[in-house]
Amino acid sequence: MSSKRSYDLARRLELGALALEAFADSLTESEWQSRVPGDGRKIGVVVHHVATMYPIEIELAQTLAAGQPVEGLTWDVVHKMNAEHAQQNDRVMKAETIDLLRHNSAMAAAGIRAFTDEDLDRAAPVSLNGNAPLTCQFIVEDHALRHSYHHLALIRAALAKQRLAVLVA
Repeated sequence: MSSKRSYDLARRLELGALALEAFADSLTESEWQSRVPGDGRKIGVVVHHVATMYPIEIELAQTLAAGQPVEGLTWDVVHKMNAEHAQQNDRVMKAETIDLLRHNSAMAAAGIRAFTDEDLDRAAPVSLNGNAPLTCQFIVEDHALRHSYHHLALIRAALAKQRLAVLVA
């Protein structure tokens, strides 16, 4: 049985994924294919990225919940992984991406609900963060939970800027 904290964390993740899903589903094909300024990836690729990262992010949290350090994960590794993902998924389709987002966010929420309060409080060094001893809950919140909200805000801002440019032109 999950703790109230793990249930609440999982629910927050689900709400973020649902918000990203609803917004992504509303996009035109042109918007889906447009690029996020400063990021360079297509909006569809970014949505797919969020969906594909859930299992990895939960695995990191499970590592910490087990009291094990996260080793070998650096920002260079993250940037390389993101670049490879973008290249391999440049033509990703909206329907398959939304299905993946639904599936992987549900799996991530289930993984979070499996954590006890003790799991959430357990800390170990995380190489991505200078080997700071971070808690499982921090990793859940800063990665899996935050991810959809973060990219949804960037996508909304990019589309608002594009729409404004069209109105001004």
